[in-house]
Amino acid sequence: MSYFELLLLAIGDSMDACAVSMAKGTTTHKPTLRHYLSVGLWFGITHVVVIFLGYFIGSKFAHIVESWDHWISFVLLLFLGIDMIKEALSKEKKPIDTSYSAQNMFILSIAMSVDALAVGVSLSFIEVNIFVASLIFGIVTFVLSLAGLKIGNIFGNRYKVISPVFVTFFGIKNN
Repeated sequence: MSYFELLLLAIGDSMDACAVSMAKGTTTHKPTLRHYLSVGLWFGITHVVVIFLGYFIGSKFAHIVESWDHWISFVLLLFLGIDMIKEALSKEKKPIDTSYSAQNMFILSIAMSVDALAVGVSLSFIEVNIFVASLIFGIVTFVLSLAGLKIGNIFGNRYKVISPVFVTFFGIKNN
C-alpha cells in the first residue's frame, strides 16, 4: 500500500475524531493550547495504539476470524444501528460532558477509534509497514482534531448557537 493510499485511508478514518472536535469547539468559548493538545493527543495517540492492536489481532487470529468475519461485522453493526435508532427516537436527551477532563477524553478517544481497530485488522492482511501506517494515522488524526476544534469554535462563536444537528445527535448544550 502506498503512502498516498495510507494518507487517504487515515483522512477517512479520522473524520469522526474531527467531527467530535468540532462539536467540542462549538461549546468552548476560547480554546487554549491545553484544549488543542487535549483533543489532538488523546485522539491521535489512541488511533496509533488501536491501529497496532488491530494489526496484532488480525495477524494472530486471522485464521480463526476469517470464516466468521462477515457475521461478526453484521452483528456488531446491527447492534450499533439498533442502539442509534433507539437513541434517536428517545424523548430523553442526555447532555454530554463537554469538559476536557481525562475521563471524558479517554471515553471519547476510545469511541472515536473503534473503526481504527477494524482498519488495523484489515492492514494485517496486506503488506504494509505497520509502524509507518500507524504513525500516519496518528499524525492525521492529531491534525484533523486540531482543525476540527478550531472550525467548531469559529462557528460556535460566530452564530452563538450550536447547530440543531449537534443538539439532536450529541445532546450538547451551550455553556
